[in-house]
Amino acid sequence: MLKYVLIVMLCLTVMLPGVTWSEEEPQDKIKFVLDEIIVSATKTEEKRSDVPNAVILLSREDIAKSPALSLGDSLGNETGIDLRAHGDFGGATEELHIRGMGADGTQILVNGIVMNSPSLGSSDISGIKVNNIEKIEVVKGSGSLLYGTGAMAGTVNIVTKSPSKGERDFSISASYGSNNAYEIAAEHGMFLTDTLGYYVAANKIETDGFRSNSWLDHKDVSVKLVYNTEDGPDVSLYSDYMDRTYGSPGVRPPAGTVDFIVNGVKLYDSKSASLLNEGGEEDMHLAFEATHNPVEWLKLNLKGTYADMESYNKNVFYFYGLSGSKTWVTNRIEGVEADADVDLFKGLNLLVGGEYKKYDWENKGVSLDENIMELDGTATKTAASINSYGLFTEVQYRPSTCLKLVAGLRDENHSEFGSKIVQRYGMILNPTGNTAIKFNYGQHFNAPTPNALFWPYEDWGWGMGTQGNRNLKPETGSHLDAGIEQSWLDNKLFLDVTWFKWDITDKISWIPDASYFYTPQNLNRYNSQGLEIGTDIGPYYNMTLSLSYTYTSADEKLFGGVTRQALYTSDNNFKSTLRYYNETGFTAEAVFRYTGERPGYYALNTDTKPSVALSSYSTIDLRAAQEFMGKWSASLQCNNILDKAYDTYTESFMDQTSGIITMGRYPGSRRSVLLKVGYKY
Repeated sequence: MLKYVLIVMLCLTVMLPGVTWSEEEPQDKIKFVLDEIIVSATKTEEKRSDVPNAVILLSREDIAKSPALSLGDSLGNETGIDLRAHGDFGGATEELHIRGMGADGTQILVNGIVMNSPSLGSSDISGIKVNNIEKIEVVKGSGSLLYGTGAMAGTVNIVTKSPSKGERDFSISASYGSNNAYEIAAEHGMFLTDTLGYYVAANKIETDGFRSNSWLDHKDVSVKLVYNTEDGPDVSLYSDYMDRTYGSPGVRPPAGTVDFIVNGVKLYDSKSASLLNEGGEEDMHLAFEATHNPVEWLKLNLKGTYADMESYNKNVFYFYGLSGSKTWVTNRIEGVEADADVDLFKGLNLLVGGEYKKYDWENKGVSLDENIMELDGTATKTAASINSYGLFTEVQYRPSTCLKLVAGLRDENHSEFGSKIVQRYGMILNPTGNTAIKFNYGQHFNAPTPNALFWPYEDWGWGMGTQGNRNLKPETGSHLDAGIEQSWLDNKLFLDVTWFKWDITDKISWIPDASYFYTPQNLNRYNSQGLEIGTDIGPYYNMTLSLSYTYTSADEKLFGGVTRQALYTSDNNFKSTLRYYNETGFTAEAVFRYTGERPGYYALNTDTKPSVALSSYSTIDLRAAQEFMGKWSASLQCNNILDKAYDTYTESFMDQTSGIITMGRYPGSRRSVLLKVGYKY
């Protein structure tokens, strides 16, 4: 590992144009201070030192100064966060896993809209572009009290940019890189009157991908309207639309696999398990929010949201001839939430609120004939409706400057699974202004998704396929963590150490049988505990250094099975980021990531050693950006500069020439380069 760290430092040093060896520092580089304001943790404005959870905060300045070009780049380097991708490059799914929990336990919100797909439970953050982000708040630990189902591991709240009074924002950028990848982005915002303003952002991305059938065609646009007056209320209306289609190459076939051709049509090659499969997403979100302070001690909030999310999947396979299917899954979600934040008296705060959500889920499918055309008379349709409502209350009490207590209760009622009571407790000790000792306990639950419950029987041939399970139970459990956040030397040295423990009953996972027929099942138990350590040093001499290490011991157990290491969860993760900046507007960043060995597949419930283990790997990314002429900027990003080969996930693959089924692997992206030029007015 030392060898790779030295390579990072050497590469960055070569990139630095005229290092200024001085102690002068731009104030916007001071990132970690305990009086930073966070909203997501309690749905009220709180200082970081007043929040019992471990948190991550990235401001607009942090994002602008970083050469990171994606949300995954921005968050993937943070302590306790594991950025995972299926490695398709173009259509790769990027997910955030917090402290070893699955992506369905991390709730992603944009302006209060839940971006997680109700049918999958998880959120693909590759569709969320970083250029329109004002602020990112990550709250680690159970968030079920305030955010309901799907917030077991934590909550990521993304706030998009708003117009600034007296300013006219306009920016445009274009990028080109490896695999014929290009990106075009534009933003514009201003106030039309003293009270009414707007902000618009749009992106267009295309790439061929780094292997066969890994192309991507993405476009999105978002609009934010704001209405602000001195006496209130403050009102915002946000809407976005995203349309993306992509190739789905599947796993990399085993070495020695030859091209498989049927009737002149190539089905797979040595790089990709499928040359004909593809997918797509078409999502639209709408959010209305109004906040008002009628009196000094009372703040009211009303929010309404709507989402229309459709995913498309084309699956082609060979079963005594070419065949396949097309599937469309549509989710429509309506939600309303209201809460009141009451300052009862100095040091005592009460939050009360409630929310209602209605989910309409629909699955439509059609079979394909030997010419990969839709087969008449084979259309199917499955639909279901789910609703839930929750009532929550939380009390915060600070009897003295060095002690704060938090307690809350939520009553969640789900149309499929009845009522569930969730509790949360926290304590913060502040022996000094630069120290926060935190204790946090929360119960949580995660309802099965409509896909897991209602997915219709699907036969891929040779006994392989999928089907939902109406007998599933919700995941329930608790989370406990304790840690300390400490800053020294006028915030030039920041340390965050947290111990955490999960205990989950009936965790849900799609599990294949001996014929690779996948159905969702409740695990008997899922336990995880670990330690995360993060430190940020600087700025010194125009440089900052971030180091983080996460140890996670995660075990799973199926009914009738044995306790074993949880799939895809590594014991050890290490990250290091070295940044340089100067007064000329130059910024450079070198990122080193290490992921330890992890299980990829168990053949039997009684296996304690995986049949497929994914090897440990490390990558180095380099990024550099330069501002010039006051309005122009250029950046160069090289990911996986050493071109390391690694695997991310496993899936079954059938060699059609022999009929042998093996577990193939999704390869991670190899070396890629992207050059970006931007103009800002």
